[in-house]
Amino acid sequence: MAVQAYDPLSHERTLEGPQFDVFLAGTVFLDIVFTGLPAMPAAGTEIWADGMGSCPGGIANLAIATSRLGLRTSLAAAFGDDDYGDFCWRTLEEQEAVDLSRSRRFEQWHSPVTVSMAVDRDRSMVTHGHPSPMPAAEMIGLPPRSRAAIVTLSPDEPLGAPGSSCNWAEAAHRDGALIFADVGWDPSGAWPRSLLDQLSVCHAFMPNAIEAMAYTRTDTPRDALYAIADRVPLAVVTDGANGALAIDSTTGEEAFIPAPRVTALDPTGAGDVFGAGLVLGTLCRWPLADRLAFAGLCASLAVQQFGGSLAAPGWGDIADWWHEARLAADHGGAYGSSLARRYAFLDRLVPTVPVGAVRRAVATIARYADVGGTPQKAAETPGEPEDGGPNTPRVTAQKE
Repeated sequence: MAVQAYDPLSHERTLEGPQFDVFLAGTVFLDIVFTGLPAMPAAGTEIWADGMGSCPGGIANLAIATSRLGLRTSLAAAFGDDDYGDFCWRTLEEQEAVDLSRSRRFEQWHSPVTVSMAVDRDRSMVTHGHPSPMPAAEMIGLPPRSRAAIVTLSPDEPLGAPGSSCNWAEAAHRDGALIFADVGWDPSGAWPRSLLDQLSVCHAFMPNAIEAMAYTRTDTPRDALYAIADRVPLAVVTDGANGALAIDSTTGEEAFIPAPRVTALDPTGAGDVFGAGLVLGTLCRWPLADRLAFAGLCASLAVQQFGGSLAAPGWGDIADWWHEARLAADHGGAYGSSLARRYAFLDRLVPTVPVGAVRRAVATIARYADVGGTPQKAAETPGEPEDGGPNTPRVTAQKE
């Protein structure tokens, strides 16, 4: 069955509107994921993994997450001219429908690679890479018009710093984009509060609880939320399995939504998937509680699978989950009934999702991925296989 596109923003689109819904920039890695390891290998030993898969990672996790939810996504990134770069470019552009018009290929530049090893619901990684041959600002120039841009706050390229040159995110903001900001782990342990000054040009800030408390010098996620809400219109703090809490000062809403109960296998990319769901809900003008619930659902669907962008759900996965949740509620049980009430807003969305809508993929350099433990057959659709033959199957978005 052919993959059917679902456009959750169809009611917002006009001929004069932005070309893209989301614009992103960053580093794309080739992620190679080994799963089902009994333990990490000791020095001088070899062990076998039960499963493996490969997919674009890094900023590609976020780009694929937004695109699978129906947001028109454009990505600026450097790609090598090696086979790794070919695979990542082809997967993003052809399979995941991510625009790469602001991206560049560079000769004799080795594509960054990360090997991730999953052991007992945790992961360890080994990464190799080199700095991009070209700064993001030079690569991007004037960013395309977009409804939103997602950035990671950094002291190296600060937003809104007096006397500094305008970076691409500020240019996007001036052209009408809502800036959604995240922040990374600070290995120095300094957690400078001055980093939060960059929020002056942002619409939303969505750190996790540990980051939020560290940067705001508070003792609880809720206190951190209040401190962030003084700086940005939409403040969101994610707290893992506990869920997420948020304040939207533009509407006066405050909400806390617990995460759905799931067995988490791999947290890789869960924050990216949550951010993608939150951006979608905000652009669709949903109530705050629905935005948090939807973002949390997307993240919970992702952590039940292995491998970053491999696990990012599409609308087909969301529709499947909602049908199953309603059936479970019909068979009784207090938790099932509570879940059905919390996600009742999906009733107005899921009926419009076409049969055959995008589902999570099993993207891999090989023709099979077996991150679940058994080989996953590629969909029988024309594509560009390893040997370049015209009609050999390639991996496309499909349910696992």
